[in-house]
Amino acid sequence: MGIAKRIILFLLLNFLVIFMLSIVINLLGLKPYINAYGLNYQSLLIFCLIWGMGGAFISLSLSRVMAKWMMGVKVIDPQTHNSEEADLVRTVHSLCRSAGLPVMPEVGIFRSNEPNAFATGPTRSRSLVAVSTGLLSRMNSAEVKGVIGHEVSHIANGDMVTMTLLQGVVNAFVMFLARVLAYALSGLGRNRETTSGGGSYGSFMVFTWIFEILFMILGSLLICAYSRYREFRADAGGAHLAGRENMINALEALRASQQIKDPRTDTPAIAAFKISHPNGKKGFLRFFMTHPPLEERIARLQK
Repeated sequence: MGIAKRIILFLLLNFLVIFMLSIVINLLGLKPYINAYGLNYQSLLIFCLIWGMGGAFISLSLSRVMAKWMMGVKVIDPQTHNSEEADLVRTVHSLCRSAGLPVMPEVGIFRSNEPNAFATGPTRSRSLVAVSTGLLSRMNSAEVKGVIGHEVSHIANGDMVTMTLLQGVVNAFVMFLARVLAYALSGLGRNRETTSGGGSYGSFMVFTWIFEILFMILGSLLICAYSRYREFRADAGGAHLAGRENMINALEALRASQQIKDPRTDTPAIAAFKISHPNGKKGFLRFFMTHPPLEERIARLQK
């Protein structure tokens, strides 16, 4: 997919989120959280929850469709006569049954030289497991089984929903706390007559942006820490489903081909649920990694 098309899809998604949340706010008759009497904390909290949680869950509900569009995923017909595709579907379905999934996920292939795979979808019953052509061409069947076991574990653990809940709570908290502090520092509470003139309200907006950036950075530390924990857990689940040696060998194969990258998979919606991600961050920046280093993941499985 070309850059222009990906930009258009991104803008359409954001427009849809804003449009739907605006409708919800109007239907609820939510009053402005700043009025002549000061800051209405109840209205502000509802406003932040709608935008923080609502945006995250709308993105989750569209995640499977957006992944197909952005990555050009070809969904495999379970009745396919292509032997390679049929083997992939059988492997996914076998591991899903072992994991106790209620409904078999869609299985797809996307063209990319990068050996990788991802799982996404709004629920355990509406999920997608997709693998790259680079992964299928560079790994043997046992290693592919390890990769798929990892992705199936993400689905079985409900990681997509949990990450969305965490992101939504962080979003709402960031919006709420930023506006409360901005209101206190901007002087709106002391000079309410200037709210229509723009002086104090302008400083309120500036403080809001500053605090949102600061708190979002801090919130990202929490989200990334949970994401790394989730990867370790999915590795353990993959080892349980596909065999420990298969999981270790799959991660070793990924480590051997880390230099092969596809920029399309670095979008947040896809990167968070890939089996691996670049691990070049050093020092304090390592706390912003969504995936632990492959060496550390392999060492944990070897123990």
